[in-house]
Amino acid sequence: MAITPLGSTSVAQWGIRPQFFLRSCMTNKITSSGYSITSRVSFLAAPSSGFFSHDSLHALYDLGSSHTFHRRKGSRFIVRADADYYSVLGVSKSASKSEIKSAYRKLARNYHPDVNKEPGAEQKFKEISNAYEVLSDDEKRSIYDRYGEAGLKGSGMGMGDFSNPFDLFETLFEGMNRGTRGAWNGALDGEDEYYSLVLNFKDAVFGIEKEIEVSRLESCGTCNGTGAKPGTKASRCSTCGGQGRVVSSTRTPLGIFQQSMTCSSCNGSGEISTPCNACSGDGRVRRTKRISLKVPAGVDSGSRLRVRNEGNAGRRGGSPGDLFVVIEVIPDPVLKRDDTNILYTCKVSYIDAILGTTIKVPTVDGMVDLKIPAGTQPNTTLVMAKKGVPFLNKNNMRGDQLVRVQVEIPKRLSSDERKLIEELADLSKGKTATSKR
Repeated sequence: MAITPLGSTSVAQWGIRPQFFLRSCMTNKITSSGYSITSRVSFLAAPSSGFFSHDSLHALYDLGSSHTFHRRKGSRFIVRADADYYSVLGVSKSASKSEIKSAYRKLARNYHPDVNKEPGAEQKFKEISNAYEVLSDDEKRSIYDRYGEAGLKGSGMGMGDFSNPFDLFETLFEGMNRGTRGAWNGALDGEDEYYSLVLNFKDAVFGIEKEIEVSRLESCGTCNGTGAKPGTKASRCSTCGGQGRVVSSTRTPLGIFQQSMTCSSCNGSGEISTPCNACSGDGRVRRTKRISLKVPAGVDSGSRLRVRNEGNAGRRGGSPGDLFVVIEVIPDPVLKRDDTNILYTCKVSYIDAILGTTIKVPTVDGMVDLKIPAGTQPNTTLVMAKKGVPFLNKNNMRGDQLVRVQVEIPKRLSSDERKLIEELADLSKGKTATSKR
């Protein structure tokens, strides 16, 4: 590509030999999310060219896609672009390369799908990577600054040379991310290990120290984690040339796309060797280990505890994974849990509900006296403050125990009971009649 000066403006040419030139002039106003620019552009167009001809103006301004295009008298055009790469990265148009790289690294960490599981995070990660691909390349940035996204498409460069945004991420964050994506030196971080821990109701409420036995992959002692049989000598992999990764390129109408992947011949080590008999070449063997675990107060079913570096060992110098302990709580037959509150239902006689009484109520702290006020109505909820579950990681704060009162009405009465109830009814009727006068 060459840059040809035309008056006060330079125009990109892509090896096109025009049959004749047509000089024209127009004023463009480009309005994006962050700024509005009015510029006067002079250029040469050829009827047979693929970019600056009358037909290819649609490629420059992307008339059929995501831009709004308005034609006015005097060859005045208004183009509204949907995306602004500078806004995507949160930098100014005058930002330096280091500022652009720093902004990308910060955003990529936040939106990487391995870290951010929210809907739309992966799409945002791709947009961030796409913006960085263009703005980090001087040639592409120059074209984008002058002609926008349509200029990149018209130039045949596409939207960058990375077909996979994760490859770009790995280039800047070698060895940082977990999982199956390895660094360029062939090191692979160990996978996370999971363990299910069953607790009874009170242990989950107040916390407990447990010793658990986990099965995990540890570095092989026979080959010291290399995966090679002791006494043998490794040779450089001929497939990847010792790099541990291979790069495939594909030419498309939008440009050349490159994809980097772990070499399948050496599994990313860059070397071919006779596999160790103890670990079959993996460099790791499965063993069990006893780990002391402190379960904090307030955990519930589904809570996960993370024990760093106690997962599977990494390969070829990679960091070990983490151990995640998933909690499962056995329900209590009497006390029910609602977040940090505990629910309990008690039954009292209608006499006790009328006159009031004190009853014994079970709590996680043991049996506690609960006063039933006189005149308590059926299904009334009484609050026993700070008798609930401690807040997670805040042991000085606790929820409440909520006691629902059920009033029992007898289905059968003795003759003496009936006589007394009838006398009470007569008194109640007389009291009602007196109050109406």
